[in-house]
Amino acid sequence: MSGVRKGPPKHQNKVAWKPNAGIKINETEVGGKFRPLSEITGVCPRCKDQIDWKRKYGKYKPLTEPAKCQKCSKRNVRQAYHNLCTGCAKEHKVCAKCSCRVDQVVGRDISEVEAEKKALEEAIKNARERDRRSLLRAMNKGKSQSSEKNLTQNDVKVGELFTARSLEEYAEVNHDDEDDQVQVI
Repeated sequence: MSGVRKGPPKHQNKVAWKPNAGIKINETEVGGKFRPLSEITGVCPRCKDQIDWKRKYGKYKPLTEPAKCQKCSKRNVRQAYHNLCTGCAKEHKVCAKCSCRVDQVVGRDISEVEAEKKALEEAIKNARERDRRSLLRAMNKGKSQSSEKNLTQNDVKVGELFTARSLEEYAEVNHDDEDDQVQVI
């Protein structure tokens, strides 16, 4: 009987399993380097986790043609594993996959992303040349200047390893401690 045995597994996996490890994926196909899979939008967090799992373990099958919406019966469903189109899901305030009522939907709508891009492009057009170039550099890096400032502040390890910021402060603190110890004796 296989259910009788108790204890740890006989063999422990040394390397994590990778789907399609021996198969080369064409970079121009959907899910390749040049055409990554679309962002998961319009679903509840539970359904997003399910779709992420399918992508991670090679079970995800993208749609080849739009599917039919279960509410309006139009061929408007453009994302895999969705049952409702984005319009119906927004109108009824439900998850596009499981159709359960949710307050918070994961991801942003395509129209919101496009509106944000237009606003950003408009801001770049109206900015000075100096500001424009610095914005473009920051966008190319993928980091904003504020996050770089936060990193430099976090690099200082005051209080973790050392009790002072500089060597002079450390010497003063230790000198004061030695004086206290001498007076006690």
